[in-house]
Amino acid sequence: MLVSIEGIDGAGKNTLVNRIKGELSVEVDVLGFPRYEESVHAQLAQEALYGRMGDLTDSAYAMATLFALDRFGAKDCLLEAQEGKDLLILDRYVASNAAYSAARLGTDEVVDWVYDLEFSRLGLPKPSLQIFLDTDVELAAARAEARAAEDAGRARDRYEKDSDLQTNTAAAYRRLAERAWGGRWIATADTDMIVQSVKELVEE
Repeated sequence: MLVSIEGIDGAGKNTLVNRIKGELSVEVDVLGFPRYEESVHAQLAQEALYGRMGDLTDSAYAMATLFALDRFGAKDCLLEAQEGKDLLILDRYVASNAAYSAARLGTDEVVDWVYDLEFSRLGLPKPSLQIFLDTDVELAAARAEARAAEDAGRARDRYEKDSDLQTNTAAAYRRLAERAWGGRWIATADTDMIVQSVKELVEE
């Protein structure tokens, strides 16, 4: 079973994931995207976000393609988890590509392109539930700044430093949830509600 947790930088996804893991009775694994440690496509995207790939980041479609290919590299694992009884939590998934791309381009037309690229052309499985952790943008930004200050290895990249992008991405996530893009959604900042919803899903 696949459940994806989406949110802007500093939303509190890791804290939520750990809570879910602690409160469920089934086996819970976590797979975070982008997979910077093992995927060359994710590594190239990361290089671009830190300004080391020329003008690559100027193209929202090019960046989205790199992130999509990173997920494609994990396709077998994702398909296996989709068919299994245990839970695989995805720390960001296809919806992150749709939301960030829409925010960057200022149009929702790109979300259909992302859907076709990842779910149709690349054949990635749809999650049973997509969760948007709808954290206040200013609170999330403060958390991200504090995290970067405490850990030199977590320096904020181009996307994370762009406050307008984070605000617009949050709005894009809400629109995806409203139209049930790619399946079932929950959009809330209420972590109790989220945990309960995941419990109910697992018990279905």
